[in-house]
Amino acid sequence: MVLYGAPSALRRDARRNRAAIVEAAADVLRGRGPGARMSEIARRAGVALATIYRHFPDRQALTAEVIGHQLGQLEEAAAARADRPAAFRPFLRAVLHRLIEMKSLIALADGLDAGVRRRYQQRLVAAFAPPLRSAQDGGYVRTDLVPSDLLLLFAMVQGVAGTGEDPAAARAAADRSIDLMLDGVCRDRHVS
Repeated sequence: MVLYGAPSALRRDARRNRAAIVEAAADVLRGRGPGARMSEIARRAGVALATIYRHFPDRQALTAEVIGHQLGQLEEAAAARADRPAAFRPFLRAVLHRLIEMKSLIALADGLDAGVRRRYQQRLVAAFAPPLRSAQDGGYVRTDLVPSDLLLLFAMVQGVAGTGEDPAAARAAADRSIDLMLDGVCRDRHVS
């Protein structure tokens, strides 16, 4: 006997499970990177391990979904700042600091298919284009910076954050590199 409404409830439940898996995976992968266990993700998501594999056939598929989800959040945040030129520097600063926090997840992303990585980079550049253009038009950012240059900034911060054995020293160096980069990219509108 099939009850009316049951398929919708299952679809809603499946969507909830998928979202819980992605959120849990983002936390676990961000903290442990390649050392993250799928069983820990399942436990944090409150689902069975088999449920994860029903949604994601392997760790790479889950990693790709987590990165896509993170990019979606970034795209929304960038769109919200597209008409606020003075908000570009704090936004870029927050994103660069987030990259430091996500270095384990980014290391996993390096193992994804080159085409997938390229699509994610294109989404990242496209997300930053409107707020960057607005900041340039408002005189807050140097005019010769192009959106794809941001990939260079991201790579530099990732490189600095991944150096050395001491995580605190690497974090301090990454923080300093962010300050130096932003001083080179952004303008103080009060200085002529």
